Amino acid sequence: MSTDNDWITTPITRDLLRGALDVERTEHGLLPHRLPARARAQNTDGQLAMAESQPSGVRLALRTRATALELDTLPTKRVYAGAPPRPDGVYDLLVDGRPAGRGSVDGGNTVTLDMTTGTTAFEPGPVGTLRFTGLPEGSKTIEIWLPHNETTELVALRTDAPVDPAPDPGRRVWLHHGSSISQGSDAASPTTTWPALAASLGGVELVNLGLAGSALLDPFTARAMRDTPADLISVKIGINVVNHDAMRLRAFAPAVHGFLDTVREGHPTAPLLVVSPLLCPVHEDTPGPLAPDFTGLGEGRLRFVAMGDPAERASGRLTLNVIRDELARIVAQRTADDPNLYHLDGRALYGEADAAELPLPDDLHPDAATHRRIGERFAELAFTGHGAFAG
Repeated sequence: MSTDNDWITTPITRDLLRGALDVERTEHGLLPHRLPARARAQNTDGQLAMAESQPSGVRLALRTRATALELDTLPTKRVYAGAPPRPDGVYDLLVDGRPAGRGSVDGGNTVTLDMTTGTTAFEPGPVGTLRFTGLPEGSKTIEIWLPHNETTELVALRTDAPVDPAPDPGRRVWLHHGSSISQGSDAASPTTTWPALAASLGGVELVNLGLAGSALLDPFTARAMRDTPADLISVKIGINVVNHDAMRLRAFAPAVHGFLDTVREGHPTAPLLVVSPLLCPVHEDTPGPLAPDFTGLGEGRLRFVAMGDPAERASGRLTLNVIRDELARIVAQRTADDPNLYHLDGRALYGEADAAELPLPDDLHPDAATHRRIGERFAELAFTGHGAFAG
């Protein structure tokens, strides 16, 4: 093992990162963001601010002969009042594209959320250190995937050999936007969220704009996607619109058209895949809003229930089935002028048979095994055969 005198400290700069749209210099180090500063300035929602600063799909990518490394970070961990502590965020280590280690960082800031009152409390904490040793000899590409569900400030990088930014792998870039399911809620680690798994199977570079609770057809998100270089693009639309009860059918269709129009301004011919919601039984035919069920919170169990009235679909209230029909109609309408626009029914990724075998633990989010199934299904349907991203 290297001694303290053997370590080389490398400044953490943007050129060592992949998957981030922006970085912010803080008093501690470098904070990756998944929305650019202009978009963040137009947002007033704390949920989105938290989600976009959680670096799902963001990774350090290094070329080095190092056999040991240390990464100092300042995580911000979430605590739910009245619930058992959440597990620490997970970092995944890849060496030449293959899993080579996994770890977490102690310490860090904590944000305590009281879901019964909607209040939060912040408590600062110390920087922690992630260590990997015994790495293979020789020159190699190392990727450290940051926790998909834990805001992470990068403070210092130490290795026992010099480090350079990893060269561009020359692969197609896949830009994806969706909800907490796309961000990776309840996945086991950052490389096992369904988009990360699909990207690995499809041989592409992922930029993940899965934003927990925040896939709401926001214009600033569409502009961020418009301005982000990408070869392949997908948007997964619906679940957040329903569980926020954010709009009615009259507003939904023009919002979808506007979102797609904006993306197309920057990517006029890239394959663009519109994905409708996965099966979610509580919202199939019942509108939102969605509300938490706190009865099992003390035992670490949180479930969700839909509060809307199914009868109000007639007046334009949205359900997942209504949204699926509308998205299919919109894509069919647009393809006459946009031959590179595609549609995928989300139930092909997770449908009734899957729900019977792998039910959603909280009635909303898939578990680790289900993330794997969704990722494998997406890779097969999108990246092979006549899929939108094949070739």
